[in-house]
Amino acid sequence: MTTTMLADDRLVRRIAFGHRLSNWDFKFSPYLYVSPFFILFALTGLFPIVYTAYVSVFDWHIIGGQGDFVGLGNFEWVLGQEKFWISLRNSFSIFLLSAVPQVILSLIIAAVLDANLKAKTFWRMGVLVPYVVAPVAVALIFSNMFGDQYGLVNNMLGSIGLDPVGWHSQVVPSHLAIATMVNFRWTGYNALIFLAAMQAIPRDYYEAAMLDGASRLRQFFSVTIPSLRPTLIFVIITSTIGGLQIFDEPRMYDTTGEGGASAQWLTITMFIYNQGFGIKGGGQFGHAAAAAWLLFVIIVVVGLINLAATRTIASAGSRSRK
Repeated sequence: MTTTMLADDRLVRRIAFGHRLSNWDFKFSPYLYVSPFFILFALTGLFPIVYTAYVSVFDWHIIGGQGDFVGLGNFEWVLGQEKFWISLRNSFSIFLLSAVPQVILSLIIAAVLDANLKAKTFWRMGVLVPYVVAPVAVALIFSNMFGDQYGLVNNMLGSIGLDPVGWHSQVVPSHLAIATMVNFRWTGYNALIFLAAMQAIPRDYYEAAMLDGASRLRQFFSVTIPSLRPTLIFVIITSTIGGLQIFDEPRMYDTTGEGGASAQWLTITMFIYNQGFGIKGGGQFGHAAAAAWLLFVIIVVVGLINLAATRTIASAGSRSRK
């Protein structure tokens, strides 16, 4: 009798432990599955941000290492530099000249690829080819194409009787040339993201719009665009982050890497790099870290503005569709 009771008691304890284990698995296994991302983000994303903030409040040099605590002195120094404000202007100019046409062209290309085309796979792979080309190679090719004296673009302009453009010596033309490089690389990539989102839109929406007499253009603006709201927000936010962090294209646009003789296309990331590792006045990690944190704040603010604007536009389009 006693042996039977002990066996039953063990069985009850095993069943209870199994239930507890099952509950723990149900509650904690999802967090375990997503934990690798957060661990990697903490090591490669969060820690550098926090450490950069720590470096920014010290007089830190590449050779001498950590120096005296200076508080906000590095931020004051950066904000007092004329080149910082020039780089800020250039970054926003290149960002606008690249991000706005890029999103519009990506939507148009995605809409064309979503239509009944022959050899769909070929065209979808073709728009992705520029993305897989190394950015350094793209920058070198385009910098020669937009050469002031012997560039292909100026030769074409001269053949139709137009004066050559100072693609390297003038501010706006240099920004247009660099924005062209960015659009060449990223338009196809974003087009495929939009295409994937378009294919997820239920076709019943389009059939209902056709029965109501809506044209293809009306369907695009009243059905497709409002349905792409989450994807639009994602693409615009990532384009904002990438556009304000642009480095490879302007860095390789000439052989000096200084952003032009008068800093015509010097961007914030190039300013940060020059402060930390540049030949002229490099090694000032404190200044570079302060500029990096200012860029981080600017990206967050601009990203929030873009997020609010995109939600407003998409919501207005959704209301009009209803």
